Amino acid sequence: MLRCPPADPPRLAPGDACPDHPAGTALNAILDSRPVFFILGLVLLMVSAAMLVPAFVEWGYGHPDSAAYFISSVPSLFLGGALVLANRSSGKIALHRRDVYILTALTWIVVPAFAGAPFMITNLGLSPADAYFESVSGLTTTGSTVIADLAQVRPGLLMWRSLLQWLGGIGIVVMAIAILPFLRVGGMQLMRAESSDRSDKILPRPGQTAAAIGGIYLGLSLLCVFGYLASGMTVFEAINHAMTTLSTGGYSTSNTSLGAFSPAAQWVAIVFMLSGALPFAAYVRAVRGVRGALVSNPEIRLLAGVMVVASLLFVLPIWLHGTDRPVEALRHAAFTVATLVTTTGYASTDYQQWGGSAVILAFLLTMVGGCTGSTAGGIKMLRWRVLAVHAHSIVRHTVQPHRVIPRSYHGKPLPDDVVAGVMGFFVLYVAVVTLIALALGFCGLDFITALSSSAQAVSNVGPGLGAIVGPSGNFASLPDAAKWLLSLGMILGRLELLTLLVLCDPAFWRA
Repeated sequence: MLRCPPADPPRLAPGDACPDHPAGTALNAILDSRPVFFILGLVLLMVSAAMLVPAFVEWGYGHPDSAAYFISSVPSLFLGGALVLANRSSGKIALHRRDVYILTALTWIVVPAFAGAPFMITNLGLSPADAYFESVSGLTTTGSTVIADLAQVRPGLLMWRSLLQWLGGIGIVVMAIAILPFLRVGGMQLMRAESSDRSDKILPRPGQTAAAIGGIYLGLSLLCVFGYLASGMTVFEAINHAMTTLSTGGYSTSNTSLGAFSPAAQWVAIVFMLSGALPFAAYVRAVRGVRGALVSNPEIRLLAGVMVVASLLFVLPIWLHGTDRPVEALRHAAFTVATLVTTTGYASTDYQQWGGSAVILAFLLTMVGGCTGSTAGGIKMLRWRVLAVHAHSIVRHTVQPHRVIPRSYHGKPLPDDVVAGVMGFFVLYVAVVTLIALALGFCGLDFITALSSSAQAVSNVGPGLGAIVGPSGNFASLPDAAKWLLSLGMILGRLELLTLLVLCDPAFWRA
């Protein structure tokens, strides 16, 4: 009989059971959870260490809040250390698919609670709902904020907000490349199928891939800092905005976002927002000398096409509403399209002033998203491309019903399970946005505010529409219940919906 070695258990999918390790026993549940809590403890220790950065910033500026960050780091330091010590093992860490689901969900739910401590302890004194919302928005690189006046925020807390987005950005890239394809979420298994081809493999070992991605992420961040410095920003402003630009997060040090800075700074932002929205796996291939790694990528080509077409569509309403300089109109159009498609959430001006057509276009761009394996949120270019291929095959099959219509993506056959996953994701996306919007309506929000807030949260964009949560507004006036709902929406969107919703299936826990 096939036995399960206790030291190296097989990777079982949810629903499978090992004959020597019956599912459901308390002892096995505890033992199986050790790797999950060990890694969660490591993440909490990293969060605790990261709080030293804003502490030193406050100390450097001579503000009294530096001690608040040391105090804020204690809970994550204590719990993280306890989890690591209690769950450490002498052998290799073995994670089953179910463990990965649980670890991913726990990390994105628990970590913001600890990362939000500085928002409550420092001079802002935010409520738990506000602090959790701000922290979730930062780590998921959404960019929505409950802080009404950034002028009252001290430098350390501004740096902490930016650092949360920068750390969240690299975490999102690693999750998108290493975890989501393994979990086969919403068509993301297509990335796994591509990388399994030896000729397409990024690097032979996951550790090397992670190191390469981290190096590229850091290098692009430094280039962005230099670009902002050249555009006239101060060192503090450049560092903060570089972290929130490449991570496509959208937090700013100014109440008017990038509108407070020079046109040159906005062009720099456009370049690096798009850089953050490109697949980092393609960057690694390009660095390794693979010819056409960026130019031939179908997602990048689609993103470029959307940028050009949508920018031209925005130019007309800008001209019609008073902007008569072509260069200025083009800059505002390109900036708005880039910030929406990449789900960054910056604003150079309030695009709602450009008329109804601009508002409708902005709402549609909210749901487009960047490339897979990038820091951007949204539905993603890969899924739109798969949807277009599938729709084209349906049309051709209607015209020629007896002909076998092949479906391909990037020159390779498109599996049925990928198409089914993408179609399921679209249905689930609409359902989640609708349900959250309905719940927000019960919280007292009007139709535009509720629907746009729901869509921006699930797409991880940042600003919604309307006078309250639009590009010139914020989420401070929303009731606490709405903030908790939107926090859930941001986490759901960042985890590609299914990664979190699968935990609600009783069959998952019987596995």
